[in-house]
Amino acid sequence: MLNLYNAQIESLSLHRVGNKSKNEAAFLSSEPFTLNDEMAGLLKEYFFRPFREKEENYYRFSNDVDVEFNDMFTAVSGIFENPANGHELSKKITQHLYDQSNHPHIKSGEVYVVHFSDVVIDNKKTDAVGIFKSELKHDFLQFKETEQNLEILIKQGINVNKLDKGCIVFNVEKEEGYKVLSVDSNRYDAKYWLENFLGLIPLTDENFYTKNYLKFCQNFAKDVVLPAEDKQQEVLFMNRAVNHFAKNDAFEETTFLNEVMENPELIPEFKHYKVEKGPKYSIEDVSNFDIANKAVSDARRKIKNVINLDTNIQIKLDFINPESAEKFVEKGWDEERQMYYYLVYFNKEQKS
Repeated sequence: MLNLYNAQIESLSLHRVGNKSKNEAAFLSSEPFTLNDEMAGLLKEYFFRPFREKEENYYRFSNDVDVEFNDMFTAVSGIFENPANGHELSKKITQHLYDQSNHPHIKSGEVYVVHFSDVVIDNKKTDAVGIFKSELKHDFLQFKETEQNLEILIKQGINVNKLDKGCIVFNVEKEEGYKVLSVDSNRYDAKYWLENFLGLIPLTDENFYTKNYLKFCQNFAKDVVLPAEDKQQEVLFMNRAVNHFAKNDAFEETTFLNEVMENPELIPEFKHYKVEKGPKYSIEDVSNFDIANKAVSDARRKIKNVINLDTNIQIKLDFINPESAEKFVEKGWDEERQMYYYLVYFNKEQKS
């Protein structure tokens, strides 16, 4: 669980990077930026908004030899160990970003290196380092009043409602490469920010496995259950899968399949599909893990439980009570109309 509400900006360093392949320079400020209360509040919202609006997909710093050889891990660790060195280390961070900015599509922009205090993660208060980059400039209007007229001035600036790139490194689990969140709104070069600059890999914890296994099940339902049976069974399979995750603290694949797979003939299909598609979700060798409740709740909100018919009718099935969909909804074929039908049983209509 992440709580950024009470976080405070302890220091902020502001620099700029150009595109190295276009011979654009980097500009490194000589001193940290001085904030007032109004600007601190505005920048906190600018930095944190995208992390509140997206899933908590955690990463960690990595290196093929050892995480100590990851430049970003070393720089961030230095800020945590001695915040007084934060500005000098922010220059190294910005220079490292500039060295990776050698693809023609990479845009120049401002770099913010921020040390935060009072961040809460997993119910633990700690500090964090944020690295953010603004790239896209937007036109906006300013107005100037003269003695007789009101004039329009066209300016360019940053939209504080949309951060282009950013990461937050939390001062926890240092030995594993810290816990890191990252966002990238402008994915013109997916490897530039996440891999080349930060050197991050997914943090394979219970949240990661829960989320990815349910995504895998969702694609199995679409690719295998739907063609083999029908839309109702596709929805009901995912219904049972999510409910299995919701009522258990730990996942065991054999138990899951025996409980969720009503058609035993699909179990070999599931195992074959896992061999084929499992690597995409990093679950090919995973059959046991602890279940993360938040990932289950997030999946439940995103998985569609609606049957859309070509007669402009929708049937919405209850994700909480799947037995209702199985007991009170029947599918059949009408020979006279040469059409499928759903027969729905009920006692009375409920008032909305």
